[in-house]
Amino acid sequence: MAYQPSPGRYSFMEYRRCGNSGLKLPALSLGLWHNFGRQDDYERCKSILHTAFDCGITHVDLANNYGPPAGSAEETFGKILKDDFKAYRDEMIISTKAGWPMWPGPYGDFGSKKYLMASLDQSLKRTGLNYFDIFYHHRPDPETPIEETMATLHQIVQQGKALYVGISSYSPEQTKEAIKVLNYLGTPMLIHQPKFSMLVRDAEKGLLDTLDKSGVGCITFSSLAQGILTDRYLNGIPEDSRAASRRGNGALDANVITEELIGRIQQLNGLAEGRGQTLAQMALAWVLKDKRITSVIIGASKPEQVLDSAQCLRNYNFSEDELRQIDAILG
Repeated sequence: MAYQPSPGRYSFMEYRRCGNSGLKLPALSLGLWHNFGRQDDYERCKSILHTAFDCGITHVDLANNYGPPAGSAEETFGKILKDDFKAYRDEMIISTKAGWPMWPGPYGDFGSKKYLMASLDQSLKRTGLNYFDIFYHHRPDPETPIEETMATLHQIVQQGKALYVGISSYSPEQTKEAIKVLNYLGTPMLIHQPKFSMLVRDAEKGLLDTLDKSGVGCITFSSLAQGILTDRYLNGIPEDSRAASRRGNGALDANVITEELIGRIQQLNGLAEGRGQTLAQMALAWVLKDKRITSVIIGASKPEQVLDSAQCLRNYNFSEDELRQIDAILG
């Protein structure tokens, strides 16, 4: 039976303007970093995407190296797009990135024009798309001049292969330079994608202020710390968890889950229960409380996790006392 989206899919989700642009993103976006590779169940992948879209999550975030193996998440999404979402393409924001190793030799990594152009064309082919809504440079390149990388992003927009461009994991200083170059070229930066969560707060050290002052949006990844900020690890490492899967490609490693960390997570869970939320909902709400955040990327291995995450929108306000307690728990 053909997929029919929920008629009420836009009634619950909150949409936030992305910087000074005309684009709005859902407060929650769906990331396909893990759980959409070649080894994952195709029907479950479809169900996750169906559930997300039915919740008003219109933005799907990819990268060339998502899988495993690298490229397979784009392939999986491309099949689902063709099967179920072709009629709804204009209701969707689809992004991808390039900047991590993809193929052998000197042209398959980082930020040269050669690599970015080739990678983008491969991503378009894997997904079956004519264009991406957002194309990111995935990480800074210490050897390629930032002018070359940003000029390539500008050219990609000029060619119609992406509508907007962004960057990920750049420092505040690198971000300022990238914004300056793109503004000069006439293709303003839309968005920055940093890692940001209760456990990783580097973005608070200048980056969020830089983006706000420059009119650039911010979409965060790993805001649940790959599942650490959920109830999955409250009592150790489950056998079917991401930490136990040994997926590689940046996936959570079991060595990270220490007794000290579990103790902190248990304390946060108690605070979440007092707010009437799951730990995951509170962790997402904590990020969304900041109006400089456009969207938070969530990952999911099952549809129920999407539904649970979406409930964070019911309450992302925190009292001063709650914020003090969180800071005290996290040290």
